[in-house]
Amino acid sequence: MFEWNDEQTMLRDAVRQFIEKEVVPIHEELEHGDTPPYDVLRKLFATFGMDVMAREGFKQRIELEKQAEEAKARGEEVPEKPTRGEGGGGMDPSFTMIPIIELCRYSPGMVTAMGVSMGLTSAAITSRGTIRQKERWVPDLLTLEKVGAWAITEPNSGSDAFGSMKSTARKDGDEYVLNGSKTFITNGPYADTIVFICKLDEGNPPDERKILSFVLDSGMPGLEQSKPLRKMGLHSSPTGELFLSDVRAGRDRLIGETEDVPAGGREGAKDTFSMERSGVAAMALGIIQQCLEQSIDYAKERVQFGQPIGQFQLIQEKLARMEVHRLNVQNLVFRYIEMSKAGRGLTLAEASAMKLYAARAATEVALEAVQLFGGNGYMSEFKVEQLARDAKVLQIYAGTDEIQITHIAKDLLRR
Repeated sequence: MFEWNDEQTMLRDAVRQFIEKEVVPIHEELEHGDTPPYDVLRKLFATFGMDVMAREGFKQRIELEKQAEEAKARGEEVPEKPTRGEGGGGMDPSFTMIPIIELCRYSPGMVTAMGVSMGLTSAAITSRGTIRQKERWVPDLLTLEKVGAWAITEPNSGSDAFGSMKSTARKDGDEYVLNGSKTFITNGPYADTIVFICKLDEGNPPDERKILSFVLDSGMPGLEQSKPLRKMGLHSSPTGELFLSDVRAGRDRLIGETEDVPAGGREGAKDTFSMERSGVAAMALGIIQQCLEQSIDYAKERVQFGQPIGQFQLIQEKLARMEVHRLNVQNLVFRYIEMSKAGRGLTLAEASAMKLYAARAATEVALEAVQLFGGNGYMSEFKVEQLARDAKVLQIYAGTDEIQITHIAKDLLRR
């Protein structure tokens, strides 16, 4: 795959029209008025039938899982799980990536809010949960009827998410008592459904404790959700803190309904990280495309020393580097789409490499766009100012650049 086909191009153009009509007019409210993005995202889903496709795809996958369980119970050969790509009961992955790319041309924060809810939160339940748990929580997350949050980061943890984790689950009869706090949680202030990751406290040392994940609902006694935090960028993505004080959760809320989870529960979180990191490349592509287009137009129109600044070699060098980054990140996105169609997921190292390059490219392009615009680029009335603030977080969340380098290098050294 080296370019969008006709069907994909039609979807891209339709999404652009929707954004121009529904997002651009309220852009200032999203960026500066603390207006949550969920209503306009739901409208996007409904307009393009994404909600219907998500529900139908979920029903097909659950039906296959039920058939597999029944076959296993009868001692028969279990059918292979469907892939995410074509022929596997799921939609073409490009139909997910295109809206991400197009929204990030204007509002990367909206994509973060959407991705954490319908992507990370639902994936955490889908990958390890029981059929009953999936049917209980996942459909509403996939359609944004319910807002989801994936809570792993804590005030004293960041890159060392597991080692520094203080949140605990303590068994009390048939229930668990949860305590702890989480920060930098996307959708935290408005989340209806929260995947809370913590350590099982059995009186053993913290570094020996199992990692468990629970599904919580807003309003549960002892669960407090903060107001949105102020931050550098991604203003259209509400970020908050969570505080748990003796929150009681039954086994039905423990993902998988068992404490015997693979690799102590860390593998499930790593799978979620891989998914999040691959999505960053699509976000980066949208930012890069918009910055490049804005820069080209400005270089043609802005006149200094008697000629358009695009005639100066230093400006041409900036534009050329932007185009190189655009091509490379686009190729990474196309590769991911083709791999997904073939039923092959990215390894953690591959996802890390994809995120590392794309995040650095988007940040470089956005900052160079500000430089090209000069004083105007520092003013909020010009879009490149916002995109430069938004791009920086791509190097921080879903694992910092430094963590990506570690994952890539460790994988290389194991070969």
